[in-house]
Amino acid sequence: MFTPIAEFIAKHYNLKAQEIKKLEGYGSENYKIESDDGTFILKLYEASCEQNLYELLNAENQIQLKLQAQSKGVFPVPQKNSNGEYLTYSETKNQYYRLLTYVDGDLFIDVEHTPELFYSFGKYVAEMDSHLLDFRHISIEARKNPWDLQYWNLNEKYAEHITNPTDRKLVEYFFLQNRERVEPKMNDLRKSAIHGDVNDWNVTVKDDGISGIFDFGDISYTPLINELAIVLTYAVMGKENPTEWVLPLLRGYHEVLPLEEDEIEVLFYLIATRLCISVCNAERAKTKGLFTEYIRVGEKVAWKLLKKWILINPLLFENEMRKQLGFELKVSIATELDLAKRHKHTCKALSLQFREPIKMTSAAFQYMFDASGRTYLDCYNNIPQVGHCHPRVVKAGQKAMAKLNTNTRYLNEVYNEYAENLLSKFAENLTKVFFVNSGSAASDLAIRLAMTHTKKQGIVVMEHGYHGNTRLGIDISHYKYNRKGGSGKHKAIIEAEIPNEYRSEVKNTGIKYAQKLIDKVDSNDLPIAAFIAEPIVGCGGQVPLASDYLKKVYPFIRGQGGVCISDEVQTGFGRLGKYFWGFEMHEVVPDIVVVGKPIGNGHPMAAVVTTDEIAESFETGMEFFSSFGGNPVSCAIGQSVLDVLEEEKLPENAQVVGEYLLGLFEDLVEKYEVCGDARGEGLFLGLELVTDRESKEPNTELASLIQNKLKENGIMVGTDGPFVNVIKVKPPICFTKENADQLAGGIEEILYAETRMK
Repeated sequence: MFTPIAEFIAKHYNLKAQEIKKLEGYGSENYKIESDDGTFILKLYEASCEQNLYELLNAENQIQLKLQAQSKGVFPVPQKNSNGEYLTYSETKNQYYRLLTYVDGDLFIDVEHTPELFYSFGKYVAEMDSHLLDFRHISIEARKNPWDLQYWNLNEKYAEHITNPTDRKLVEYFFLQNRERVEPKMNDLRKSAIHGDVNDWNVTVKDDGISGIFDFGDISYTPLINELAIVLTYAVMGKENPTEWVLPLLRGYHEVLPLEEDEIEVLFYLIATRLCISVCNAERAKTKGLFTEYIRVGEKVAWKLLKKWILINPLLFENEMRKQLGFELKVSIATELDLAKRHKHTCKALSLQFREPIKMTSAAFQYMFDASGRTYLDCYNNIPQVGHCHPRVVKAGQKAMAKLNTNTRYLNEVYNEYAENLLSKFAENLTKVFFVNSGSAASDLAIRLAMTHTKKQGIVVMEHGYHGNTRLGIDISHYKYNRKGGSGKHKAIIEAEIPNEYRSEVKNTGIKYAQKLIDKVDSNDLPIAAFIAEPIVGCGGQVPLASDYLKKVYPFIRGQGGVCISDEVQTGFGRLGKYFWGFEMHEVVPDIVVVGKPIGNGHPMAAVVTTDEIAESFETGMEFFSSFGGNPVSCAIGQSVLDVLEEEKLPENAQVVGEYLLGLFEDLVEKYEVCGDARGEGLFLGLELVTDRESKEPNTELASLIQNKLKENGIMVGTDGPFVNVIKVKPPICFTKENADQLAGGIEEILYAETRMK
């Protein structure tokens, strides 16, 4: 027995307690009182816990009395003390006390959930809200409660308490989406007083229907849709398919209190925001020593739902809601019309991925969302290295653009800081950087540097290599000039056969092919300015240059007076896992390095890194200038990419997940005759398809079939190689083992079906 509590209620409420039980609470101390006159809840509040607490508690009492008088539902009823007042104040303890009737029934969290119960839930909440539409109270309207979704930004600072960066970025992503997609619409949404925290711990159930709602401590005057967003957030926690469970509750609510279209448009992001607020406050509670079992359970299921939410296409969610409520669906223009418009304004040489192109609308990390409502696992886009729409990168660009965006003719701190930090990732002799705005421009500049430094014109290029879309870039790209529409090899080009260990018939492939190149150069009187190659030849079919190849070629090229260029546009910035740069896997150091694509996570920027000596030889009197290369916005974005790579340990993730996925591919090679070779490093992998192991004849048809069937199943991969028979995998390097299982499992499902058919 809690003697002080028993004495208090006897003195102030003339109640004789039979049993007193302390309950879990958030923001108040709560006791369940069993007495001769019934069951009650006594709530204790520290008078200093919130500004204007007295007025807020009075407003809460007024709401509950209004609901008791007008609603058919069951809600706690405030009880007067012996002085005829609803609030009791203790000067000695500086506390307020309220006594409320007890709302009986089983807690929502403890009962079996059915669609019928969820429908009842929606109707009950809507009826409650309908009675509050005309309720106004100055203390509620003046309140800025961090749990009120309109004040979500008060919780942003708490995200820093989330120690796991992979988890934290989810919260930052949805906060960013709220700012972009919800906030601009907030002032146009209808407002009302709402309960503000209807969850599965303060809702009771009787006879398979909702029987009561209690705990009005988070009442607020806010957009009405926030009530439904909060209800749905907690109702679908723990559900395998949360969208399905949203529908009956939504329908029940709409039948009583019809929703408006602009409210439906923001519901997806409001639910995500509530989840983010919940996990942020749970992490904050840990730091303050207030982490209770109640909070722990809520945090666990909130994180689980948040990780499911990132997989849902927002357009699919909205259209499901629209369909349920009878609103017109948001339908994109037919792909055929989009395609026709594209061809009207653009040349058909601008290629599209897949036989049936996809119209994308948004993305998040390793997932992309199309205009039909589908979610795709992106196993192919190596440009968003740290993930699509990473909030740190987006914010860095927004902040920099709002401050300064100019060319490099002016000094600024961002340029110098980023240049220094980027160069710190290279070998000691690579000390100078030139910023440009595309990988093509970087390749072009690298060749210019080489020619200027050596005063020679000959370039040795790798078979199937690709280095950009400029005129010079195409001249050095065997993948372009030697294919359909290409103009053929330029006289200043010497081709090196690709040292492909899988297709080589000689041992010591790297050394043998290096010698073949040496003999070829020796028999040619072309003065060599440079040798350029990717460490893993992407367009050649994800082919790693054979071991010891570059170790033998680099010294030879330098002996000819030429320089060695490593094209790291696809392989750099930690994609290869344990190697931050691809040339490191070959134990060589180039004279010039070309970087692009992932450097800005999708922002158009690139760079050329070289030595003091080569850079100095470029100081001929002719100015080098790039209008956009190295501008403050690009440098801020580039720095944010480096920061995220380090903070989230993404190169380490690329190594672990890459090794795991390569192992799954190797299993496919063991099991299926048509899988010829699995290769690559980190998250830059290839699976080569053949007709059979013996002949190794390229199986272009099967590669295309797998690519397009995977697309139908929501997985995107590329195909490449001279015969387009290699499944090309190069996802954002936040890719997980679960993603790897999904990809490999999807490929095996197709292989199994195809081999059985034959």
